[in-house]
Amino acid sequence: MNEKASPKPMNVIEKVMENNIPTIPVEPFKLAKEPKNFLLIGVDSRGEKDSRSDTIMLARYEPADKKMKLISLMRDSFVKIPDHPLHYSKLNHAYYLGGKDLLKRTVEENFGVKIDHMAIIDFNGFINMMDTIAPNGIDVVVTEAMIKDMNLQVKPGKQKLHGKDLLSYVRFRHDEMSDFGRVKRQQEVLISLKEQVINQFSTLEGIAKFPDIIKQAMQNVETDLKFDEAFSMGASFLLNPVNDIQTLRIPVANSFENKSYQHAGSVLQLDFHENEEAIKQFLLTH
Repeated sequence: MNEKASPKPMNVIEKVMENNIPTIPVEPFKLAKEPKNFLLIGVDSRGEKDSRSDTIMLARYEPADKKMKLISLMRDSFVKIPDHPLHYSKLNHAYYLGGKDLLKRTVEENFGVKIDHMAIIDFNGFINMMDTIAPNGIDVVVTEAMIKDMNLQVKPGKQKLHGKDLLSYVRFRHDEMSDFGRVKRQQEVLISLKEQVINQFSTLEGIAKFPDIIKQAMQNVETDLKFDEAFSMGASFLLNPVNDIQTLRIPVANSFENKSYQHAGSVLQLDFHENEEAIKQFLLTH
């Protein structure tokens, strides 16, 4: 007597298809499995000659281990820029001189990291992205200094901020922490955004909308990722949610000096051996 095999549990994407929930057509895909390193660049404008990189981050996504790691690279780090006539300048000057390709090369050569993909977003793209992915806003702690500087119509304390105000929040630097506080806030917002993505798109209806959300997101971002690659990583992220996002700031504490040079202005003079080793250990940690 032949026994019927137990039905194989369906993942959430298969459930969407079985329930005929409307979604846009998607080519068959494989879930992302291999770790990838991304260079994330926030710029004050996109595609213009004098654009400057306002935010520089490395993100490592490890789908199989459900891990994500963020490394903020301080834009005033004094680095060797390939083919630069004065050899050394601020890290964000690399983007000004040669765009994303020179910035990628500069990061790889100074910090010993191989970059697999890049994504660039400007201020308007950031606002649109936040309002698309986090329509209900993101919880942040607002200070009196931020309210005055950003002209916010809220009270000090925990508040929900949306696209335009969130942009001001992650760019704010007029307190005692300056750029160091700024990169910390940027990391905090990305971690909160991760929770928003999981909450919003973990339902059948949410998954059904996900391909369209990916398309909308890619309209606000300049990237070398194709749609199927972005969807594969996004689906992997939803089906195998990252438990927490680990963060690192470069330079690490006590590994730099404040210096000033005529051609570059105020910079952070790094101990490159210590910082490259910190990155290496951070990326290898499980």
